[in-house]
Amino acid sequence: MTAQAGLPRSVVMTGSLTFAAVVATCISMMTATAQSSLPDYTAIIAAPDRTEADLQTDKRRAPLKLLAFTGARPGMKVLDMGAGGGYSTELMARTVAPAGVVYGQNPADLPERAKTRFEARLKTTAGRNIVSLVRPFDDPVPADVGNLDLITFLFFYHDTTYMPVDRAEMNRKLYAALKPRGVLVIADHSARAGDGTSVGKTFHRIEENVLRREIETGGFKLVAEGDFWRHPEDPRDFSIQPPSGKPVDEFVLKFQK
Repeated sequence: MTAQAGLPRSVVMTGSLTFAAVVATCISMMTATAQSSLPDYTAIIAAPDRTEADLQTDKRRAPLKLLAFTGARPGMKVLDMGAGGGYSTELMARTVAPAGVVYGQNPADLPERAKTRFEARLKTTAGRNIVSLVRPFDDPVPADVGNLDLITFLFFYHDTTYMPVDRAEMNRKLYAALKPRGVLVIADHSARAGDGTSVGKTFHRIEENVLRREIETGGFKLVAEGDFWRHPEDPRDFSIQPPSGKPVDEFVLKFQK
């Protein structure tokens, strides 16, 4: 006999093992539930109604890895900053459908070609849960839009460095628009150490550490980094516009409120 509850040692050990087994089963079930809540990103990308132009863009944008990195799933409220022609906006809209919504923000002076492409998406089945926001970067959402799950800001942050944008105010507004523990995913073209924001207009790049510092000053915490767009062989001494075919080093960072 043992002193523990007056039970034989064999009974105590069996009880411990049973408890451990229950815990392991619960953890396994929770993991399976979390995984099952994620959409089939591969099927989303392979949707037969996606345009040929978007399929070509896929070749350089690794959409499967991007979607997995963001963790986007059905029912989410998402803001896509600097939506441009809407490539990433539509991917997010397909992912959060049918109950979710994606706000695609663009400035009023968006080039006509991008504007036409974005407006065309709004008329498609895939774009029915996209809401267009024509607003400045430093005031990106109206007062009635908030409690967002996710904000994406892909390859456009560097442009705000030479535009009349108050980036500190922009980042404060993005922080305020997210719900607690909401996520901000930013990707951009990497500049050389020391270049800071000085090559935003010439090379269309930004120094990663500078961008990170600006975002963290706004209250965000860095929680993950993606390496799927990295090209360390890039000397980062040339403009990414127009595309030259050379590998471009691009970083992607995930921040949390």
